[in-house]
Amino acid sequence: MAENTVDATLWCRSPLPAPDAPVRLVCFPHAGGAASYYHPVALALTPDVEVLAIQYPGRQDRHTEPCVDDIGTLADHVHDALRDRLDRPVVFFGHSMGALVAFEVARRMERDGGGPVHLFASGRRAPSRYRHETVHQRDDDGLVAELRSMSGTDSRVLEDEEVLRLVLPALRSDYRAVETYRHEPGASVRCPVTVLVGDDDPKTTLDEGRAWGEHTTGAFDMQVFPGGHFYLTDRATDVIEVLRARLKSAANQPDREPA
Repeated sequence: MAENTVDATLWCRSPLPAPDAPVRLVCFPHAGGAASYYHPVALALTPDVEVLAIQYPGRQDRHTEPCVDDIGTLADHVHDALRDRLDRPVVFFGHSMGALVAFEVARRMERDGGGPVHLFASGRRAPSRYRHETVHQRDDDGLVAELRSMSGTDSRVLEDEEVLRLVLPALRSDYRAVETYRHEPGASVRCPVTVLVGDDDPKTTLDEGRAWGEHTTGAFDMQVFPGGHFYLTDRATDVIEVLRARLKSAANQPDREPA
């Protein structure tokens, strides 16, 4: 196994360590999001599941570090950071931008002979479904308008100029990463993929969600919830139950760490 070239403790956060859990859920945040977004997931699933949340640079306790504005580069770093955390079956969950990062990390792990036993892609159209978007080129007011339209950011953050100054650079970088991402033709994973999407999501139509089926040679299914891009805020209990069912099955599977 290759030696780590990144500090895994910076990238991988375990809100509630569960060393005896039979399965690990790795969660990838949305654009502008942070590892702390998944603390409620850890509260709901621990101790049966160990939740590991990815912390991208440029936010919260990593706010002094340069942001990474390329999905492939992010995936390379996360792939490296996860090398020593494959001691049990691993499931990936990514929301919005996080779904793309999770997909690319899964591809890298599978090239090594391992990989997650299941991938959840939430609130994001399939890698092959492209839209021309230029949110990252807007001024700060334009970025804030985008945040408001997605209804995924606490209104207190949007009204606090000092906090916004801290958040906007990471948000702009993340949007640049998403909007300039181009999948490798024919890119797919071997693991089963479950898509979760809101039925009124302006960023992902149901057809764009179903297209994830083209990116796995494993099983595919899609769960549709009432709501928009951040449907999972209002449907947290339902989403947790979907995760719980798949994680229970994953716990009984052998891990896919390379020999």
